Amino acid sequence: MPAGLLQTYRAFSHNNAWANHRLLTACTGLSQAEFEAQRTGFFPSIQRTLNHIYVIDHFYIDALEGGWLGPRAFENEVPYPSLSELKPAQAAMDKRLLAVCDALTPEGLDGFVRVNRDTSVQTERRDRLLMHLFQHQIHHRGQAHAMLSETSVAPPQLDEFFAEGEAPLRSAEFDDLGWTEETVWKS
Repeated sequence: MPAGLLQTYRAFSHNNAWANHRLLTACTGLSQAEFEAQRTGFFPSIQRTLNHIYVIDHFYIDALEGGWLGPRAFENEVPYPSLSELKPAQAAMDKRLLAVCDALTPEGLDGFVRVNRDTSVQTERRDRLLMHLFQHQIHHRGQAHAMLSETSVAPPQLDEFFAEGEAPLRSAEFDDLGWTEETVWKS
């Protein structure tokens, strides 16, 4: 039987949290200077790129939860200057997104989210907004991944999507996250 659409969104949210965990864990091998160093990318450092992911997550996840934070999310472009601050903050944000996706219903997925843009309100279908958020995260993680390849730290593999045969390769990370394969693939 094919996986349902709700389960697919839940799996995407788990993959997002796992990829963030994997990338941020790899980055712990960087010095603060390497983390902040100017590099080629849309945001010119690993620090700024990973903080951008957090800031945009905060903006959209708040809206998905029914909040009205809006552009205040952008007031500080680097809310977590060190990786020791950013990693737990991103993990907490990822848990919020997991909760949003775990609570999805067919009606809710088709429902609308109001996004506070300060001078206007954007109304977007929840499924489309989630796909936008996942794509945003993938895009900027890819940039941080490329920047990481310019350092002495080997960038982690981020291009898989929980292939069944590769479960043993991620079991330690799933243990760190408190997950099992069943956690990800529950209906």
